[in-house]
Amino acid sequence: MLLKEIVEKKLYFFAEGASSWQDSVKLSCRALVDSGIVGEKYADEIIKCVEENGPYIVILPGIALPHSIENSPNAFGTAIAFTKFMQPVSFDDNDSEKQASVFFTLAATDDELHLKNMRKLFKMLTNEELCADLQCVASADELLALDAKYPD
Repeated sequence: MLLKEIVEKKLYFFAEGASSWQDSVKLSCRALVDSGIVGEKYADEIIKCVEENGPYIVILPGIALPHSIENSPNAFGTAIAFTKFMQPVSFDDNDSEKQASVFFTLAATDDELHLKNMRKLFKMLTNEELCADLQCVASADELLALDAKYPD
């Protein structure tokens, strides 16, 4: 499953919280930057998109999918990273459903691989129990345990 791939590729990050939603986006890109999949300015692209279009990246209460523009000059590979904030991050102070603590940050240069990754991700996100369990994880070992608990 996708969670095992994320752990094996070390594309995960756990944080207590973020000082702002912009900070949360930057932190959610950290593993992708560290692995060379995206450049340092990738997070700035995502922030600009959210500023222009609103908090569309919060796709479910508690879950965000940060991503940048198609053909981003700062995306060098295709992957999904996982970030978990122990304290939820608010993208809209007037809408409690626009808070997220689980982030799946997307980067894509290979359309076919990106579609495969998205299928895996959306299969996971349609499992309400798994989504609830993701809200409670605090380590890579716990991600692997969820991978075993919810096999494909």
